[in-house]
Amino acid sequence: MTSVPSSEGEAALPWSASIGDAEQPRVPYRLGIALCAGVLLWLGPYFGTATVLLPARVAIIDPGNKANIIAMLSIAAMVVATVANILIGALSDLTRSRLGRRTPWLIAGSVGSAAMLILMGKADSVGLLLVEWCIFQVFLNAIVAPLLAVISDRIAPAHRGTISSIYAFGFTLGLYGGQYFNARFLDDLMTGFVSMAVLILLSGPIAAMIMREASSRPMPRRTLSRDMILDNFSIPRRNARDYYLALFGKLMITTATFAIQGYQLFILTDYLKVAEGDVGRQIELISIILMVTALAMALVAGPISDKIGRRKGPVALAGLMVAVGALVPFFSTAPWTMLVYALIAGIGSGIFNSVDQALNVEVLPNPATAAKDLGVLNLANTGGQILGPAIAAVAISAIGYQMIFPTVAVVAVIGVVMIAMIRSVR
Repeated sequence: MTSVPSSEGEAALPWSASIGDAEQPRVPYRLGIALCAGVLLWLGPYFGTATVLLPARVAIIDPGNKANIIAMLSIAAMVVATVANILIGALSDLTRSRLGRRTPWLIAGSVGSAAMLILMGKADSVGLLLVEWCIFQVFLNAIVAPLLAVISDRIAPAHRGTISSIYAFGFTLGLYGGQYFNARFLDDLMTGFVSMAVLILLSGPIAAMIMREASSRPMPRRTLSRDMILDNFSIPRRNARDYYLALFGKLMITTATFAIQGYQLFILTDYLKVAEGDVGRQIELISIILMVTALAMALVAGPISDKIGRRKGPVALAGLMVAVGALVPFFSTAPWTMLVYALIAGIGSGIFNSVDQALNVEVLPNPATAAKDLGVLNLANTGGQILGPAIAAVAISAIGYQMIFPTVAVVAVIGVVMIAMIRSVR
């Protein structure tokens, strides 16, 4: 990639799709900060809106059908986000501009997302809210896909674990902080929507300003052809064995994580028989343990992965910890077992979030189509959030709540086996 000399160790070089260890001798912390700020400022507003502000708005518009409407909005968002992630990722890969390949999309996505949030705060019908929520998904993925691709574009292999950890730190803060922060706006939803719009408006510009992407005009242009369209707008077709193992391994581990989280409330009340007055406190304790362990692992897992030169091992270990943690409540119905689960699985999830992104980048078949291919890999996160509760529901219906835990363990181990089968990454 074309780049200006900097204190981060990037030398001025002709444009290329990625950067090597020799060209970046020191950890590019500036880029890590850009990624951390970018993901925090889009994920916090998005997750807080999806879990707090949007359901509250729906309850005002049509309280009698709010559950069905939220389900409809979730399904529509998933479909639109899936298409948008891949399409915008591909267009970002092909972008030639003075500002680079990623920056124009980051800025446009931030502006569009902010505008949609404000409009959603004013929506007075389900139909209008549905349209605005879907358009919001398109603009949001104009931030998500290009931002992830920066790890492939500008981070040398030796530093990807550390930078992925920094990214995971922002991801974790956004995931937990967004819901907590937005709960403060339940009595004034419009202020909440505007506040989230301001934050997401800053996401792309702040990330772009910190990372200072070089021009992508020197990048060779591809002639429009059948191969060009297939390479840039379809899933990888060549040299992609390890890529798909990483994709489905990620899907299985993510599914195992969300299977229990999606039924956490009912596990506490119906399986562990926690008293109604203690459920809220128990959920808070579980959430705090999950957040603290994830943040702690974000500080150490990636740098350790870089130091030992391994990606598969930490990711596989993470999956095994999710499996082991899930088995604890299987052997006892004491309420403390869910706290132990949160501790063990939380450490595993923290390691996974910190190192998996580095693994994903290193199994890419073609760095020149990084945004599109990482967009496909990112579908495992969305798929896991849907597949997890579905698998849990089947286990509950077949045998009961106790069956969730061995089922989750088996799913996580399947993911570990897939990760272990990857050949091209240590």
